[in-house]
Amino acid sequence: MLKFGLTGGIASGKSAVAALLREMGFPVLDADSVAHKLMEPGQSAREEILREFGAELAGADGRIDRAKLAAIVFADPARLAKLNAILHPRVEQIMLNQYEEWKRSGVRHAAFVEAALLVEAGFVSKLDGLVVAWCEPEQQLERLKARGMSELDAKRRIAAQLPLEEKMRLATYTIDCSGTMESTRAQVHALAAKLRKSSAS
Repeated sequence: MLKFGLTGGIASGKSAVAALLREMGFPVLDADSVAHKLMEPGQSAREEILREFGAELAGADGRIDRAKLAAIVFADPARLAKLNAILHPRVEQIMLNQYEEWKRSGVRHAAFVEAALLVEAGFVSKLDGLVVAWCEPEQQLERLKARGMSELDAKRRIAAQLPLEEKMRLATYTIDCSGTMESTRAQVHALAAKLRKSSAS
């Protein structure tokens, strides 16, 4: 079983590629959802985040207001680095455990972890390969604005990530998500065939 990562810039089509891979029978762990769960009441990361960023981030139900937290960290790279230092080691351990579980349960060919910050977190060295989903920068901006984000916030989110060219340099495979969904699907189909072939040989 090959351990693959799936990454890309924010709003670059990464989640669409993940959905297609699942559809084609590959297991995919969404690391961003794992990070969100780590902020839930009762989790150690939640306590550390509240100590670092202020108890007022917790709402009446005890949950961290992720929008408030995002407003703090995406306006200040040092604060973002602090949040990542709290979350990344915990997420990495869960990811490694998941790969082991998949291997034990007999998953063949390849299994994926989908994460926006796989490269930034230094996780690539623990993988057998990396798939990078990409689209044009102006498409990223338009897609984020369509999600209700202001242009300033969208630009901050994009700037907080490693430039796409650097991720592409580390890619084993790339998926161009700037065209139609049919075009993306065809590329993921081709990738699936390659992975099945390479793990069988």
